[in-house]
Amino acid sequence: MTNLILDSYKKHWRERTIAVLGLGVSNRPLARMLLAAGCHVIGCDRTPREGLDEEVLELERQGLTLKVGPGYLEDLQADVVFRTPGMHPDTPALVALREQGAEITSEMEIFFECCPCPIIAVTGSDGKTTTTTLIAEILKAAGKTVHLGGNIGTPLLPSVEQMGTEDWAVVELSSFQLMDMRRSAQIAVVTNLAPNHLDVHKDMAEYVQAKKHVFAFQKKDDVTVLNLDNEITRGFADEVPGTVRFFSRQNKAQVFLEDGIIWANGERILEQKDILLPGIHNVENYMAAIAALQGLVPKEAIRQVAKSFGGVEHRIELVRVKDGVRYYNDSIASSPSRTIAGLRSFQERVILIAGGYDKHIPYDVLGPEICRHVKRLIVTGATGEKIRQAVESCEAYRINAPEILSIADFDEAVFAAAQGAAEGDVVLLSPASAAFDKFKNFMVRGRHFKDLVHNL
Repeated sequence: MTNLILDSYKKHWRERTIAVLGLGVSNRPLARMLLAAGCHVIGCDRTPREGLDEEVLELERQGLTLKVGPGYLEDLQADVVFRTPGMHPDTPALVALREQGAEITSEMEIFFECCPCPIIAVTGSDGKTTTTTLIAEILKAAGKTVHLGGNIGTPLLPSVEQMGTEDWAVVELSSFQLMDMRRSAQIAVVTNLAPNHLDVHKDMAEYVQAKKHVFAFQKKDDVTVLNLDNEITRGFADEVPGTVRFFSRQNKAQVFLEDGIIWANGERILEQKDILLPGIHNVENYMAAIAALQGLVPKEAIRQVAKSFGGVEHRIELVRVKDGVRYYNDSIASSPSRTIAGLRSFQERVILIAGGYDKHIPYDVLGPEICRHVKRLIVTGATGEKIRQAVESCEAYRINAPEILSIADFDEAVFAAAQGAAEGDVVLLSPASAAFDKFKNFMVRGRHFKDLVHNL
């Protein structure tokens, strides 16, 4: 079906030079759409030409002008620039383009303007991917047509012409996507907030401010779901333009947990024991989803998903049971708070593999949790020694309790974990760190871990 707003944009873009910054998986459908609309598109990426894959080279054959390699942003001239989410809006090259009169935008910003159906947007430091997926799955179980995307990996703008007014768009938004957003969803969810991505953000204040954009431009009839148990998100309530719905597992709220039951506005919705996903953090994710969908779906749809949904890849994902040892992939855990949630999902003490790219966030909160939940710690990557220090400096630490091994090579760290495991043990990859020191992203890291485990 025709989307008049998107058609208007396409006509506007045909007369201008469009730069797409970053040619990763999420920006390729955008570049393809722009080329199909007859636009002059420059694809910019730091990957040198010899490192480009066939899909990018095919885009070049379709008319994409490539500007790649270490100097891919130097002397860039464009009228419209689609910023890749991971690039700070104040990057010098973007500042220079802005000063030259270029329009700086993003795929998600344009999608919000063009989308013909209601949007539910989810952000937070932890749990946002699972919560986003739960919302989408519950809507589907209720018979709705759902379009799932955003930071979860699927760009939605190229699909906007296939969306109907009665559909639902459910999007995960990172702080990077939100930084320069000037539109908000009809229903916004903030799962929680803790220090994260301080290697890109100037400071914690900028990170928090970016997250506020998920609701900052709402109208008075819109809804924002906040975590009452999180000090930062609780403080957002006074700034929300529309209606606030709190969820909590510690206090009474619009949605809360009491004696193993999730309640919503006095109605019994779901028993904790019926949730297939392990861990109390997933109970919180369900409460956030329930609060977002209040009045939109029947209880039966929520219960159906709870009993059948096995989780998202790389999020405490059971990879294999070998010789009585269970191996779990929690590669999504790129922050201490996410790893803490993973550790608390297991009753037994685990063998933990942790460490990776340094985002310049504190690790002191991780030390006591590792002492409480880990029997053997294997640290690797750029943050490995920071994690070791956090453990050894906490009051609960005793020599070799837990035992700590420092192994620089990721593969060797995994093999060491397997060699030291006995029947009944759990080996958990939950790095508390980003993957960029050795892998393109957490997904590549998680799949590599799974390959190693399957080949044991």
